[in-house]
Amino acid sequence: MFSKGKAPEAPASSSTPMSNPIPASAPAKKPGGRSAPSIISADLLVQGTLTSQGDMQIDGTVEGDIRSVTLMIGNGATVKGEIVAEEVVVRGRVEGRIRARRVQLDATAVVVGDILQEQLTVAAGATFEGSCRRSNDPLNLQAPTPQISLSKPTDKPALVQPEAKTA
Repeated sequence: MFSKGKAPEAPASSSTPMSNPIPASAPAKKPGGRSAPSIISADLLVQGTLTSQGDMQIDGTVEGDIRSVTLMIGNGATVKGEIVAEEVVVRGRVEGRIRARRVQLDATAVVVGDILQEQLTVAAGATFEGSCRRSNDPLNLQAPTPQISLSKPTDKPALVQPEAKTA
């Protein structure tokens, strides 16, 4: 393109197939073998469960659960549901439970729900209403099942008698 000489002409198509053709459906890979993130744009509303074997970026609204390796929730994004990922960066709004090895709440983050994590970073200005709990394996933890115990009430309620003072 920038050389002074004449550019070589492309060979005419031959009848022999290429030795290693790249399929048209193969995703573009980043260095290190990771593909480009799946992006939910700002004008998109998704209702249902999202599952990805790679990275996801949410800029729109998701009403449902999300499973991903890495999840980035953008400034104007809203997620209503449970999030399970290796790493979660929140810059938008999350209403629901987050389970991840690493959770980062940036200054614009608003989280209403519980966080179960190995590592939690909260920037000044982030809003978090809920509880957080550290876990060595937050991704494989099953949701707690409620423990219900039924007992037969006693016939007579127990009364507490005040102690009598003797003089």
